[in-house]
Amino acid sequence: MSSPASRLQQMEPISLDELNAVAALQTRVDRKYLVPVASLDTVLADLGDDCRVLDFGGARDSLYESVYFDTPELTSYLSAARKRRRRFKIRTRAYLDTGACFLEVKTAGGRSTTVKDRIEYGLDDRDVITEEGREYVDETMALTGVADLRETPLIPKLITGYRRSTLYIPSSGARATIDLGLELKMDDAHRLVLPHLAVVESKSAGGPTIVDRLLWRHGHRPDSISKYCVGLAALNPHLPSNKWRRVLRTHFLGPHEAPRFADQAPARDALTSAA
Repeated sequence: MSSPASRLQQMEPISLDELNAVAALQTRVDRKYLVPVASLDTVLADLGDDCRVLDFGGARDSLYESVYFDTPELTSYLSAARKRRRRFKIRTRAYLDTGACFLEVKTAGGRSTTVKDRIEYGLDDRDVITEEGREYVDETMALTGVADLRETPLIPKLITGYRRSTLYIPSSGARATIDLGLELKMDDAHRLVLPHLAVVESKSAGGPTIVDRLLWRHGHRPDSISKYCVGLAALNPHLPSNKWRRVLRTHFLGPHEAPRFADQAPARDALTSAA
């Protein structure tokens, strides 16, 4: 059986400009799956020969870093934890291999869709909300009507890092992403590293894609998660996390363990403390 990396190298490439032209999908339905890396090979092996992979000068993945911002009261996190219909996320996303960076506002749309608005952003400003960025966030949130955050501080709460590969399926016009080497960090002393886990996400304008059906066939079901919410819940045991309890115990921690800070005794080898 080939490795995920070798299978991706066998696929036909697609450039970023081509991908955005045929499947930008800024308004879309997302389905996320947590798949053990050891099980990913068999899923990729069953993808059709028409599947293409985003190519960066011969590289089939790219290093991502996202900084998530929230209010002091964790309005974004708690809206998701309490299953509020009106939800939002504010983050910077940096593509560290190219130096590109964006400030993004994601809101929950109708019929389980996600709407993502974004502007270009300075790479060196990715861990702060600048004055221009604040104006953009306030304007975007006002237009969506999800929440009024004017006069409310926005503070960086979690940093995520991983290497992402992006797939395009021409037969359905759908996209899928595969994230490997996931790291979740509150600060230098509190972080979670998950080398054994892949986050696979299908993105479509509507119903299930061939990637969804293939994952189902291999016994994987979608999980209602976000990296921000699950990461914060895993690193902070005081937060309400019932919505993600099964995910936390199955994929992030041992079956009989509660989330712990990384400066306490580690829950698993994956939970580490930065030196």
